[in-house]
Amino acid sequence: MAKSELNWMIGGPQGSGIDTSANIFAKACGQGGYHLYGKREYHSNIKGLHSYFHLRVSEKPISANVNEVDLLAAFDAETVVRHLEEVVSNGGVILEKEDLNRKISEIPTLPREFLAKHEKRFGHAWAETSIGDLIEEARSRGVEVFPVPFLDLLKEVASRLGIEKLSKITRIKNVLALGVTFGLLSYDVELVDKSIRAVFRSKVGVADMNISAHRRAYDYAKQNFGDRFPFVLSKLDVQDKRLLVSGFQAVALGKVFGGCRLQSYYPITPAADESEYLEAHEVFGLDDGSGSIVIMQAEDEIAAVNMASGAALTGVRTATATSGPGFSLMVEGLSWAGNNEVPIVITYYQRGAPSTGLPTRHGQDDLRFVIHAGHGEFPRIVLASGDIRECFYDAARALNYAEKYQTPVIHLVDKAIANSSQSLAPFDKRRLKIERGTIIKTWDDPNVNYKRFEFTNNYMSPRAFLGTPNAVMWYTGDEHDELGHISEEPLNRDLMMEKRMRKLEVASAEIPLEEKINFLGQKGAENILVSWGSPKGAVVEAMEKLHHEGVSISFLQVRLIHPFASKEIGRLLKESKRRIAVEMNYSGQLANIIAEKTGIPIDNQIVKYNGRPMTTTEVYEATRKIIFGKARKREVLTYGS
Repeated sequence: MAKSELNWMIGGPQGSGIDTSANIFAKACGQGGYHLYGKREYHSNIKGLHSYFHLRVSEKPISANVNEVDLLAAFDAETVVRHLEEVVSNGGVILEKEDLNRKISEIPTLPREFLAKHEKRFGHAWAETSIGDLIEEARSRGVEVFPVPFLDLLKEVASRLGIEKLSKITRIKNVLALGVTFGLLSYDVELVDKSIRAVFRSKVGVADMNISAHRRAYDYAKQNFGDRFPFVLSKLDVQDKRLLVSGFQAVALGKVFGGCRLQSYYPITPAADESEYLEAHEVFGLDDGSGSIVIMQAEDEIAAVNMASGAALTGVRTATATSGPGFSLMVEGLSWAGNNEVPIVITYYQRGAPSTGLPTRHGQDDLRFVIHAGHGEFPRIVLASGDIRECFYDAARALNYAEKYQTPVIHLVDKAIANSSQSLAPFDKRRLKIERGTIIKTWDDPNVNYKRFEFTNNYMSPRAFLGTPNAVMWYTGDEHDELGHISEEPLNRDLMMEKRMRKLEVASAEIPLEEKINFLGQKGAENILVSWGSPKGAVVEAMEKLHHEGVSISFLQVRLIHPFASKEIGRLLKESKRRIAVEMNYSGQLANIIAEKTGIPIDNQIVKYNGRPMTTTEVYEATRKIIFGKARKREVLTYGS
């Protein structure tokens, strides 16, 4: 049967080509007219431990992953053990034929916690069962199994290409798995060849080698498995243009088109992906010609944030990017920027915490930290993106907020968005408007000192850049007067504190409501889901599914976290009987902020903190249980491997 939606997973040891395989698969399906959403999961060690990529392919737009897997392509035995239960009835698994006789206890990379959990579930004899035993159980529930002699195919390809040492092409195994996948799906082989050439566009010989391997595996699948897999993926007749873009790429592009011309950083996962992407595209084309951005790798995060402040004082639109431990080091520099009203943007990629925590896994644990980070009180704007499209526009918007209100802006993204990929219509650059606030290009009266921190009615002082003719200015970490000179006088202190802090009142009044919140569904629905950040996609899909079942439900996404849209959010929450918060942290940080700012308690919480993103499946199931009175006040989601 033709398949309008397919959930495909590929897994194996880190460093074995998982990302390359997923990239080729996604490009091939995208060129065939399909919508895509994929997530990447990988260990924090450099090489060897389990990693996988889950790609969802659909004729309709999609915004999250689900629990179910239709076709699993396993590079190794561990992938089979970890993910076989996720394969649905009528689904399939591709695996190495030689692994069938291997015992689970012989897989050295399976962690003891994983083994202990399954031994508790199935008994101590479980570890001594073989992969073949697991496969037979899967067959009994309707899973098709496709054992492939990958090593033999690899030898054939090597012989055909005249390669004597097999070790030179072992990484081609990932393309062999792709070939079997597309052979089972009877997919257009030319589109796959085109995708391989796109991925290896700078290496023609490598592309040819991979195409040869892919075609051999494709033919093997057709010859040996025929039509045993019940789904066919056919090319669609689609004319609209789409991008296949990751979250970190969307942020980088938003900064470039938003006028950012210097980014500082110190490498840290997952934030470094964005800066490295910008480094690879430092010179770029614009509608009015070419442009460039300077990327500076600093010696540490303290230097990175202070470097950003220094550049911003010269008039350059500036950003830095980091993750939890790096932001901890930036806090003193953040305080300095807040004290001196410096317009910098910090893109904060959240990950599992505390401390080093889960360096390559997901989390939303840092919301309160970001709002309150720093000693003393100073203003900052905190904006949280909920999907990849928002990442692009918010990255540009954050630069506007920073300069218009002369304050640091923290753009919150999380690992689930950063390392997910999605097919989208091209971004509309015409929606981006650069707003720089009040800037003076020269100081006309040399007999009157320029006051960098002048008291004004709207609390924003006319900003001059370092080097502006006749505009002499002072910056210090101490409290200062209008000129920037150190002052400890009580009256000046009162005025300066009020000047800085009341910027948030101005920002809250001026920022449009559609930039503060998103609301989907019918106002006054009996149930309202409230969330922020990456759960958005799963929440939206779960809400739509429940709506089709006749459930009265709506969704409120909080985007501008600080300053908080208390009145607007409070009004929407009051109109619903049941309020359910959905978050990727232990304590329900947004739920607590809502109660603090509005006085309205959240009735139920859906939380997850195991380091894996939320899926549509588990959000739907948990929400349904709550609505029909079959859940606890706090539902904890645990899906993921």
